[in-house]
Amino acid sequence: MKLIDTHSHLYSSEFDQDRTVVVKAAISAGVNTILLPNISSEYTKGINNLCAEFPNNCFAMMGLHPCDVKAETSTSELQHVQQELATGKYIAVGEIGLDLHWDKSTLEIQKKAFIQQIEWAKHYTLPIAIHVRDSFTEAIEIIEKLNDKNLRGVFHCFTGNTTDAQRVINLDGFYLGIGGVLTFKNSGLDKTIKKIDIQHLILETDAPYLAPTPFRGKRNESKYIVNIAEKLAEIHTIELSEVARITTKNAKQLFDL
Repeated sequence: MKLIDTHSHLYSSEFDQDRTVVVKAAISAGVNTILLPNISSEYTKGINNLCAEFPNNCFAMMGLHPCDVKAETSTSELQHVQQELATGKYIAVGEIGLDLHWDKSTLEIQKKAFIQQIEWAKHYTLPIAIHVRDSFTEAIEIIEKLNDKNLRGVFHCFTGNTTDAQRVINLDGFYLGIGGVLTFKNSGLDKTIKKIDIQHLILETDAPYLAPTPFRGKRNESKYIVNIAEKLAEIHTIELSEVARITTKNAKQLFDL
């Protein structure tokens, strides 16, 4: 059984003491492919170093996270993204999008950065990994407006309702990224996902954040993708192997793995 963690920050400082061990543990658990979305230029070297250490298992994305879109640095940060994408060594543009949880005052420059990176994704025919914390409506309106045959991607950490899910599905070529929140007792996401065909889903951990039950509150790891897959199998009353087969196929198709 093979699984893909489509969104993991294993290059972050939370893994400085045991990063290699954590990756090997994931591989041993059947999570043989881990995708690494970027946050800002500060992390590019760490991502590329990890991909060099595990060239058959770790694959990098390039993008500017909306929380790192600042008036004083966004121009230079976006230039960095553009230069890195031109090298051709990235499998997606991400993590990009909008975040209205931490700072609503930067919404307009967040939108500009988001749109610019969408255009680069189209240019290079790369998928996008979209961050939509407290901003799903604003983000999907931009995607709906810009959507065409050159755009595809995933709504990372999807926690919306069935109407939200259907808007994503209607885009054609976009998936719902399902992580540890699915296992949270009172999230309600399980009820939504029960109504959504698994063909529209891919799995992710967002490590080191949002560890699934029974590890909630602890550091998340890519090997815990298995726990998320088990919950999805339970919700859809299908075998774990079938969840692995379908979500892996979906991820391979989206990210051209």
